[in-house]
Amino acid sequence: MIQLRSALAILAAIAFIAVADEVRAASGNLSVEAEATWHADPTFAIAWDPIPPPNPTEAVYRIFDAQEQLALAFRRPLHQATEPIEAPAAPGVYRLEAWLENGAGVEGAHSSATLRFDDTVPAMPAVSQLAGWALSADDAEVSIGPSPDPPPPSGIRGYALSVDRGSGSSPCGHPSQCEPAEIDLAGAAGGAVSLGTLPEGISFVRVLAVSGAGVASAPITAEVRIDGSAPIVSLQGASASWSSGPLALTAVASDQLSGMAAAGPLGPFTAITIDGAAATSAPGNAVTAWVTGSGIHRVEYFARDAAGNVADGRAAGSATVRIDAEPPRVAFVATQDPADPERIEAIVSDDLSGPSDTRGSIGVRLAGTRARFEQLPTQVGDGHLIARWDSDSYPEGKYEFSATGYDLAGNVGGGANRTGGGRMVLINPLKIATAIAAGFGKGSKQAKRIRSGGRVKFSGQLRTRNGPLTAGLPIVITENFAAGAKPARRITLIQTRADGTFSAGLAPGPSREVTASFAGNRLLTCANSEPARLLVPAAVRLRTSAGSARIGGAPIVFSGMLAGDRVEPTARAGLPVELQFRFRGSGWREFRTLETDRRGRFHYRYRFSDDDSRGIRFQFRAYIKDREGWPYEPSASRPVLITGR
Repeated sequence: MIQLRSALAILAAIAFIAVADEVRAASGNLSVEAEATWHADPTFAIAWDPIPPPNPTEAVYRIFDAQEQLALAFRRPLHQATEPIEAPAAPGVYRLEAWLENGAGVEGAHSSATLRFDDTVPAMPAVSQLAGWALSADDAEVSIGPSPDPPPPSGIRGYALSVDRGSGSSPCGHPSQCEPAEIDLAGAAGGAVSLGTLPEGISFVRVLAVSGAGVASAPITAEVRIDGSAPIVSLQGASASWSSGPLALTAVASDQLSGMAAAGPLGPFTAITIDGAAATSAPGNAVTAWVTGSGIHRVEYFARDAAGNVADGRAAGSATVRIDAEPPRVAFVATQDPADPERIEAIVSDDLSGPSDTRGSIGVRLAGTRARFEQLPTQVGDGHLIARWDSDSYPEGKYEFSATGYDLAGNVGGGANRTGGGRMVLINPLKIATAIAAGFGKGSKQAKRIRSGGRVKFSGQLRTRNGPLTAGLPIVITENFAAGAKPARRITLIQTRADGTFSAGLAPGPSREVTASFAGNRLLTCANSEPARLLVPAAVRLRTSAGSARIGGAPIVFSGMLAGDRVEPTARAGLPVELQFRFRGSGWREFRTLETDRRGRFHYRYRFSDDDSRGIRFQFRAYIKDREGWPYEPSASRPVLITGR
């Protein structure tokens, strides 16, 4: 009997142990979604497979804080037992305890789970950025550290960041929460984060601290300045041409990113080197240096910007500066060309820049005077100054010359000597002197009167002191007609014969002065004859309507015409014509003055009324006086006869 009881006791103990194990196993059937992690949302989804009492009617919940103080208690109907649970409003770690209960108050197995809730917004992290500008060749980075403020209960999971050019990007897809995959630097301690090689300019790094629950802090923004380009440098004051003196050169630098503002010895500077010597530099964006001394100088210039970029490679500049401070040497050629004595030539030489091909002159003045040199038309080129001196236009005497030459630097030099020594002086006349004697007919008369419409020969001879010249020299015959003629001048070109003589037939026309001239050549002087006057009277015709006139009868009509070729119509119109008469034993007397029309015609009606005229035989004529603007000499028509009856 005792043995039976012992066996039953053992079985009961085993059953109790089994039931206790089942209760302990049942207590793990309550779980929270992602229970091991912190939640920013106070609503927790639960999973529960409870061990109920007989006939359960509702679920009972108790939430305890970290000190196991009851923070929240509530009940739900049995059909709502597994709906989401709301955690208390204060962030923290809570223990959730739940069981089922029947109407008699009998409790089922208790189950527990952990609620980790934290919606605290963490403080912004501490971000240290690179001061100033960085070279793009270096990887840009920022250092991130925790805020000095206390962290949220869930702690700091890490830090998220984004980089943009000012577009206002956000490190996380949601403005207030970040997913674990969006964390760029894990852990609360922070550290350095490489940004890679950023483009030139200013980039904005936006950093968030992310709590253990995924809540993002307000962003903190840091600027990262990248400048990998050397400054642009230009040189002012340099010229491709030669300079006649020292030059001040200024190098000016500009940089669109980090800039060229002066910032002490380690900041931006601009520099110039001349002929490889030590650089002349100045803080900031400009520096000036002087280039001195005749010769060709090599100039280099460069600059460093605030980021440390130095324009010493592709962006650097160089120039060549040429200085010639010495004047050129100027001298006339040793002798005159015997075949062209009026050709005046000087040589300009310069060892550095060389002679100018555009500037220079030769002047002349009477020797021994202080008069200003008269500039001659001068041809400049190939180191020579060449002028022609029209010696025929200058009186006899000694003349001295001066030459002025320039080099390519603008230096001016003068010379009055020949290359072999001695002053450049010439005695005028340089050429063989010539003379012309010319006139009309034999003996070369200087004045001749011919009838209107007549022709005449004008002749002469070109001679030198040693006798006549050769054939074929050009002679210009110039006829300058009296005022009123049209045209006013006539020119005829002829040549000399073997003995230097020449002649030309002059065409009919008004009165004129005739000259012969020789323009000269490289060996002979010019010459002009004395003007010879050719006097031509006008041709006047007069006629009457009858050869006799009845006293007291019909009038006699006098009509006439002025014949003159090569005359302006305006000169012919309005010309005074005197009607004159005479009879045996008397002289010519004027009885009427008429005026010609534009065609040179005139007419007049005259009635004989004096009985004393009966039986008298009269002579009548038309007389043209000398008048300004009329290119003919005074003349009269042939007389006409009229007898009174």
